[in-house]
Amino acid sequence: MLRTTLAAGALVAALLAPAAARADSGTAGTAGTTGTAGTTAGTAGATGIPVLTDDRGRALTLRGWNVEDKVNRGDQALSAVTERHFRDMRAQGFNFARLLVFWDDLEPERGRYSQAYLRKIERVLDWAEKYDVHVLIDAHQDVFGPAFGHRGVPAWATRTDGLPFTPHPDDWFAEYFEPAVQRAFTHLYEDEDLRLAQAEMWRVLADRFEDHPAVLGYDLINEPMGELREGEDLPTAARRIEREQLTPMYNRLADAVRSVDRDTWIFVEPTPIVGEGVPTGLGRIDDRKIVYAPHFYNTAMEAGADYDPAAGWIETYEQAVTRYPEEYKVPVVVGEWGPLNNSLPNMNRFYREAMASLGRYGSGWAGYVWCYGGGYCAVDGAGAFRTNKELTAEPYAEAVAGTVTSASYDSGAGVYRLVYESSRRGARLTELSLPPGAWQVTARGKAVVLRESAGKSGGAGSGSGTGTGEAAGRAWVLAASGARVTVTVTRETR
Repeated sequence: MLRTTLAAGALVAALLAPAAARADSGTAGTAGTTGTAGTTAGTAGATGIPVLTDDRGRALTLRGWNVEDKVNRGDQALSAVTERHFRDMRAQGFNFARLLVFWDDLEPERGRYSQAYLRKIERVLDWAEKYDVHVLIDAHQDVFGPAFGHRGVPAWATRTDGLPFTPHPDDWFAEYFEPAVQRAFTHLYEDEDLRLAQAEMWRVLADRFEDHPAVLGYDLINEPMGELREGEDLPTAARRIEREQLTPMYNRLADAVRSVDRDTWIFVEPTPIVGEGVPTGLGRIDDRKIVYAPHFYNTAMEAGADYDPAAGWIETYEQAVTRYPEEYKVPVVVGEWGPLNNSLPNMNRFYREAMASLGRYGSGWAGYVWCYGGGYCAVDGAGAFRTNKELTAEPYAEAVAGTVTSASYDSGAGVYRLVYESSRRGARLTELSLPPGAWQVTARGKAVVLRESAGKSGGAGSGSGTGTGEAAGRAWVLAASGARVTVTVTRETR
């Protein structure tokens, strides 16, 4: 949402004149476009992977963080999430939040939905709207749910057939392989009454929030797992679970959402095994607005190891994760990523190489997690980036009204460059996000730069514009129909 008044000079009027008609379908553009120093990053559209678009057909880039409260529940649910989260994220240039919500809080008893919890979610969405942050509502589960000491699927919907469960307090992910947890997933996927309950839960959420301006999409279930069969290795089991259980589940849940909401994006995840560079076995989800939403974690780094550039993990992951969106022609948004220990010697290189990789194929990402402290937290108690996390804050194009030719960010020089052909009909305004600092923004071609700061808009008769500003903010490029535009964002040094 544009929250600043744009001066309308002669050039602006001239650029707007041919754009009276509003297009009703998408125009191609850029997804995340990041590079390491001196490296040009590809755009998602250039790989054959479609880009995410907004309701004006502009190509979106999502950069942001997960927002969560896993500790509090019931009357205190979501109390750890505050307005500060969204204010601070936007102040660093981020425009995206993946909001964790829990089925066990929404429906503590079968058929009884908590109106108080829905109001709490709505309050969080209102904060996001205030700061122009897109929200993905994520139906989160960890180790299935409270029956196993975690959050997610309610205890009343947990069926174990009496199989054993042993907690692993020092390795919670190992709990996914406990027989009781695996059987609970099987019942969720296969029992008709549980299928209906899960679908109804999503109908309640989508019906309540379909018209909220902050809501971009629905993530149907976080990190789904399943039951291994005798003789299966983990990759084989994961592909079978994705093909035979997750694909039909996603189609059922998509139908449930569409019964009340026709337009919001639906995000689907593979099993977490994709993080090991294993291509997913997911099949087609029969919906026109599906987003593939894998996570980007490395087992060794999750256990505290440093990044090993020689291992080729990022390259292997990228090759695996791009197969599904290339085959089924759906956008990609990585729903979680980021190591536990981000201060080890090779982590600076990891962040630079990870950002470049994510920009080659994705329409965006949500890091894990925006909180104030240690561990996975993006920032400390004072709100300052923790070591190497500052590398996630770059200039980028939030929404491009046109088709991108190239995009790159040279982190060493502090220069972002975007080349695109503007739309011939419909949306004409391209939005840029600028992290804190002083940035000069210029546009060559039949275009003008408009800046958020008062008095910083500019434009010349040649069709170029320049603006500068000290704080984190936004810039907009207004281009003539079909113009070839080059936008350059340069960090100013004192």
